[in-house]
Amino acid sequence: MTRKVRKIIREKEIGGKCKITIKKFKGNFKSEEEALKVGAEPYEIEEEIFPWELEDIFLNDGINAIWTLVCGGTETAFSSANAHICIGDGTTAEDASQTGPQGSNYTYLPMDDGYPQYGSGQKAVFKATADGNTANHGWQEFLIANGNTTSAKHINRKVVDKGTKPSGETWVVQIELSLS
Repeated sequence: MTRKVRKIIREKEIGGKCKITIKKFKGNFKSEEEALKVGAEPYEIEEEIFPWELEDIFLNDGINAIWTLVCGGTETAFSSANAHICIGDGTTAEDASQTGPQGSNYTYLPMDDGYPQYGSGQKAVFKATADGNTANHGWQEFLIANGNTTSAKHINRKVVDKGTKPSGETWVVQIELSLS
Protein backbone atom coordinates (compact mmCIF):
# COMPACT_ATOMS: atom_id res chain seq x y z
CA MET A 1 0.00 0.00 0.00
CA THR A 2 1.32 3.44 -0.89
CA ARG A 3 1.46 5.83 2.02
CA LYS A 4 1.01 9.53 1.41
CA VAL A 5 2.51 11.94 3.93
CA ARG A 6 1.71 15.60 3.50
CA LYS A 7 3.08 18.27 5.78
CA ILE A 8 1.99 21.86 5.32
CA ILE A 9 3.58 24.52 7.49
CA ARG A 10 2.30 28.07 7.68
CA GLU A 11 4.42 28.94 10.66
CA LYS A 12 5.63 32.43 11.52
CA GLU A 13 7.57 33.71 14.49
CA ILE A 14 4.55 34.57 16.62
CA GLY A 15 3.22 33.62 20.02
CA GLY A 16 1.15 30.51 19.32
CA LYS A 17 -0.05 27.92 16.88
CA CYS A 18 -2.62 25.28 16.17
CA LYS A 19 -1.32 22.01 14.75
CA ILE A 20 -3.75 19.48 13.30
CA THR A 21 -2.60 15.96 12.40
CA ILE A 22 -4.90 13.38 10.81
CA LYS A 23 -3.89 9.75 10.25
CA LYS A 24 -6.15 7.79 7.91
CA PHE A 25 -6.44 3.99 8.12
CA LYS A 26 -8.37 1.54 5.95
CA GLY A 27 -10.53 -0.55 8.29
CA ASN A 28 -12.54 -0.15 11.47
CA PHE A 29 -10.40 0.40 14.59
CA LYS A 30 -11.10 1.89 18.03
CA SER A 31 -7.68 3.57 18.25
CA GLU A 32 -4.42 4.15 16.42
CA GLU A 33 -2.77 1.69 18.80
CA GLU A 34 -5.29 -1.03 17.84
CA ALA A 35 -4.66 -0.43 14.13
CA LEU A 36 -0.89 -0.58 14.53
CA LYS A 37 -1.12 -3.68 16.72
CA VAL A 38 -2.72 -5.65 13.86
CA GLY A 39 -0.20 -4.30 11.34
CA ALA A 40 -2.35 -1.62 9.72
CA GLU A 41 -0.42 1.42 8.56
CA PRO A 42 -1.98 4.80 7.83
CA TYR A 43 -2.42 5.26 4.09
CA GLU A 44 -2.27 9.03 4.54
CA ILE A 45 -0.93 11.36 7.20
CA GLU A 46 -1.73 15.06 7.01
CA GLU A 47 -0.07 17.53 9.35
CA GLU A 48 -0.73 21.21 9.16
CA ILE A 49 0.53 23.99 11.41
CA PHE A 50 -1.35 27.27 11.55
CA PRO A 51 0.02 30.39 13.20
CA TRP A 52 -2.56 32.39 15.08
CA GLU A 53 -3.26 35.07 17.54
CA LEU A 54 -5.82 34.55 20.29
CA GLU A 55 -8.65 36.36 18.56
CA ASP A 56 -8.18 34.35 15.36
CA ILE A 57 -8.56 30.80 16.71
CA PHE A 58 -9.53 30.84 20.38
CA LEU A 59 -13.19 31.47 21.09
CA ASN A 60 -14.33 33.96 23.73
CA ASP A 61 -16.24 31.36 25.77
CA GLY A 62 -13.21 29.06 25.75
CA ILE A 63 -10.84 31.83 26.79
CA ASN A 64 -13.16 32.76 29.67
CA ALA A 65 -13.37 29.09 30.75
CA ILE A 66 -9.57 28.79 30.73
CA TRP A 67 -9.10 31.92 32.86
CA THR A 68 -11.84 30.76 35.25
CA LEU A 69 -9.98 27.46 35.74
CA VAL A 70 -6.59 29.19 36.09
CA CYS A 71 -7.93 31.51 38.79
CA GLY A 72 -9.59 28.70 40.75
CA GLY A 73 -13.16 29.38 39.73
CA THR A 74 -15.84 26.83 38.95
CA GLU A 75 -15.85 25.58 35.37
CA THR A 76 -15.87 22.20 33.65
CA ALA A 77 -12.24 21.24 33.04
CA PHE A 78 -10.98 20.15 29.62
CA SER A 79 -9.91 16.83 31.20
CA SER A 80 -9.77 13.30 29.84
CA ALA A 81 -13.29 12.71 31.17
CA ASN A 82 -14.75 15.86 29.61
CA ALA A 83 -12.68 16.97 26.60
CA HIS A 84 -13.90 16.18 23.10
CA ILE A 85 -12.72 17.05 19.62
CA CYS A 86 -15.62 18.26 17.53
CA ILE A 87 -15.35 17.56 13.80
CA GLY A 88 -17.84 19.31 11.54
CA ASP A 89 -18.61 20.33 7.99
CA GLY A 90 -18.89 24.07 8.68
CA THR A 91 -17.01 26.39 6.35
CA THR A 92 -17.89 29.76 7.90
CA ALA A 93 -14.68 31.62 8.74
CA GLU A 94 -13.49 31.51 12.34
CA ASP A 95 -14.66 34.30 14.63
CA ALA A 96 -13.95 34.65 18.35
CA SER A 97 -17.66 35.19 19.10
CA GLN A 98 -18.64 31.72 17.83
CA THR A 99 -19.66 29.24 20.52
CA GLY A 100 -19.51 25.89 18.70
CA PRO A 101 -19.59 24.16 15.33
CA GLN A 102 -21.11 26.13 12.45
CA GLY A 103 -21.92 23.26 10.09
CA SER A 104 -25.02 21.08 9.90
CA ASN A 105 -23.10 17.80 10.41
CA TYR A 106 -20.73 17.43 13.35
CA THR A 107 -19.51 14.76 15.73
CA TYR A 108 -17.99 15.04 19.21
CA LEU A 109 -15.17 12.50 19.66
CA PRO A 110 -14.04 11.58 23.20
CA MET A 111 -10.35 11.60 24.09
CA ASP A 112 -8.18 8.58 23.38
CA ASP A 113 -6.55 7.00 26.44
CA GLY A 114 -3.83 9.23 27.90
CA TYR A 115 -5.19 12.47 26.45
CA PRO A 116 -5.23 15.39 26.73
CA GLN A 117 -1.53 15.77 27.41
CA TYR A 118 -0.35 18.99 29.04
CA GLY A 119 2.08 20.47 31.54
CA SER A 120 5.17 20.76 29.34
CA GLY A 121 6.18 22.39 26.10
CA GLN A 122 3.70 25.27 26.58
CA LYS A 123 0.99 23.24 24.88
CA ALA A 124 -2.00 20.97 25.29
CA VAL A 125 -2.44 18.00 22.97
CA PHE A 126 -5.87 16.48 22.32
CA LYS A 127 -6.30 13.19 20.42
CA ALA A 128 -9.42 11.26 19.39
CA THR A 129 -10.34 8.43 17.02
CA ALA A 130 -13.28 8.19 14.63
CA ASP A 131 -13.80 4.50 13.89
CA GLY A 132 -15.34 3.21 10.66
CA ASN A 133 -18.88 4.07 11.77
CA THR A 134 -18.24 7.50 13.30
CA ALA A 135 -17.94 11.05 11.86
CA ASN A 136 -18.60 9.92 8.29
CA HIS A 137 -19.10 13.44 6.93
CA GLY A 138 -17.02 16.43 5.88
CA TRP A 139 -14.02 17.23 8.07
CA GLN A 140 -13.82 20.98 7.60
CA GLU A 141 -14.00 22.48 11.10
CA PHE A 142 -12.12 21.42 14.22
CA LEU A 143 -12.95 22.42 17.80
CA ILE A 144 -11.91 21.40 21.32
CA ALA A 145 -14.80 21.33 23.83
CA ASN A 146 -15.26 20.51 27.52
CA GLY A 147 -18.29 18.35 26.74
CA ASN A 148 -20.00 16.50 23.91
CA THR A 149 -22.74 18.97 22.98
CA THR A 150 -22.99 22.42 21.45
CA SER A 151 -23.73 23.80 24.93
CA ALA A 152 -20.18 22.86 26.06
CA LYS A 153 -17.45 25.51 26.12
CA HIS A 154 -15.27 25.39 23.02
CA ILE A 155 -11.64 26.56 23.28
CA ASN A 156 -10.94 27.03 19.60
CA ARG A 157 -12.28 26.68 16.08
CA LYS A 158 -10.19 26.09 12.96
CA VAL A 159 -11.63 25.80 9.47
CA VAL A 160 -9.60 23.75 7.00
CA ASP A 161 -10.88 21.13 4.55
CA LYS A 162 -9.46 17.69 5.30
CA GLY A 163 -11.88 15.80 3.09
CA THR A 164 -14.91 13.63 3.73
CA LYS A 165 -14.40 10.56 5.91
CA PRO A 166 -15.91 7.49 4.27
CA SER A 167 -17.64 4.70 6.17
CA GLY A 168 -15.29 1.83 6.98
CA GLU A 169 -12.20 3.99 7.50
CA THR A 170 -10.66 5.05 10.79
CA TRP A 171 -9.33 8.58 11.09
CA VAL A 172 -7.27 9.68 14.08
CA VAL A 173 -7.17 13.42 14.77
CA GLN A 174 -4.70 15.17 17.02
CA ILE A 175 -4.91 18.88 17.79
CA GLU A 176 -2.08 20.66 19.53
CA LEU A 177 -2.65 24.16 20.90
CA SER A 178 0.39 26.09 22.07
CA LEU A 179 1.28 29.45 23.55
CA SER A 180 4.71 30.96 23.91
